[in-house]
Amino acid sequence: MLTIQSGKEAELIELAKQVREIVFVQEQGIDASLEYDDLDDVCTHVVGLLDAQPVTTARLRPVDSTVGKVERVATIQTARGHGYGKEIMDEVERVAKQQGLSELRLGAQLTALPFYEKLGYEAFGDEFLDANIPHRMMRKTR
Repeated sequence: MLTIQSGKEAELIELAKQVREIVFVQEQGIDASLEYDDLDDVCTHVVGLLDAQPVTTARLRPVDSTVGKVERVATIQTARGHGYGKEIMDEVERVAKQQGLSELRLGAQLTALPFYEKLGYEAFGDEFLDANIPHRMMRKTR
């Protein structure tokens, strides 16, 4: 069973970074200098743990008083296909609601568009490259 934690504590950020290192840096080959930025400290991090090991994560960054940006959504390969990504996104949306955010935006890798569409996100704007990976912006308003 997945245990989900959310917050801004340094320990939680480190757990999130463990997942991001595996998925983005090792698996996708993204340069670590692009993956790790100075925004971690201003974000709320959501981490899913299996047997006390981090397997999935996302972070939420307020853009303004009503819009939040969902970033760094990742699930390690061995934990995919079990619905953990949806659970993490559900928690992100719960936290966003608590923070008074009525719209969420994210930059989705093209391969992840169907996942986010199932969660009610809609693509907008042109395709763009982020870390040399094709993306589209998506949003969900409630």
